[in-house]
Amino acid sequence: MCEMLRWTVHLKGEPKRDDHAAVAVGHKVYSFGGYGQNMVQIEVHIFNTVSLRWLAPVTIGKGERPAEVPSRRYYHTAVLIGDAIYIWGGLRATESTDNVLYAFDVNVHKWFIPKVSGAIPDAKWGHSACALGKVIYIYGGYTQMIGCSNDINKLDTTTMVWSLIVIKGPPAPASARHSATIIGTKMFVFGGGGQYNKIYIRVFDLATNRWLSTPPTEVLPEGRRRHSAFSYNGELYIFGGHNLLLDYTFNDLWKFNPETFSWKRIDPKGKPSCWSYGMCCCMVGDRVIFFGGFTPNDLYILDLSPSLNTLCKLVVIEHKLDQSLLPQDIKWELETMTSNSKCKNINTRTRMSVLTASQPT
Repeated sequence: MCEMLRWTVHLKGEPKRDDHAAVAVGHKVYSFGGYGQNMVQIEVHIFNTVSLRWLAPVTIGKGERPAEVPSRRYYHTAVLIGDAIYIWGGLRATESTDNVLYAFDVNVHKWFIPKVSGAIPDAKWGHSACALGKVIYIYGGYTQMIGCSNDINKLDTTTMVWSLIVIKGPPAPASARHSATIIGTKMFVFGGGGQYNKIYIRVFDLATNRWLSTPPTEVLPEGRRRHSAFSYNGELYIFGGHNLLLDYTFNDLWKFNPETFSWKRIDPKGKPSCWSYGMCCCMVGDRVIFFGGFTPNDLYILDLSPSLNTLCKLVVIEHKLDQSLLPQDIKWELETMTSNSKCKNINTRTRMSVLTASQPT
């Protein structure tokens, strides 16, 4: 089957940061913290995927106690459960970390600290977090006591009780700055510190609490960490990242099929010019929003199933066709894809451009 993936939008500008955390809530993407922010407390930025504009940064609301707002940090995680985004771990400005669970209410845009109990995990950074139902799973990461870890902690958000998962069978290697993505009832872990040259998929069965035996694959992506990962139609995708031993940064896209246990490199039309790591990616419908990273800190949209409307707009822009007879709403959509951002709430000038195959890679 022919791949229809297209890089469609490239936005330059704020917020400039890397190793932040983000989640999609409806048609908006909420971004939290990251290396490069200036405020004492964590910054919250919101990107509207319809207007293609960053909204005003969220500030502390009336009646909100500063103690309930996490300090600025990076290498932390964010997970959406219901109407709350849970922030955990990460390195603070003082290069220290904490194990406090913070929550951000997406309806009223206020922070609060949930009351938790159980076996609260040690403070970490560079870990992964993903959710299955109402349960959040935290894997790996660096701790001050033991360094790189391989334990799995879970938080049941219906009871707000932490617990350490007792692994059945052999454990997985310790890992940090990897990715963990849930497909079905399995957690697929890729990359991370210490896994630079011989990369493989580690699969944890959340139903049996067991790391599964995995066969070797003929084709492998290069080893990497601080990459982006997402799932689509039951398959795992990996983009970008950095290999420390090779001192090399990637902008390649790979697809992993859990059924055949095989990798395939994907080359969407309109390759991005970014070679970055420490980015965030969020799924919004059939589109993936990539933004931030070590350099160049831009935002890219990868459309996994572009509509005829989107393809037609790309042709109009790429070939500079006459727009005078087009409906006003189509003109507005083309304007958002090609013009400077008019948002005055963020101290920057942004530029939108459509990526074409002729751009350098």
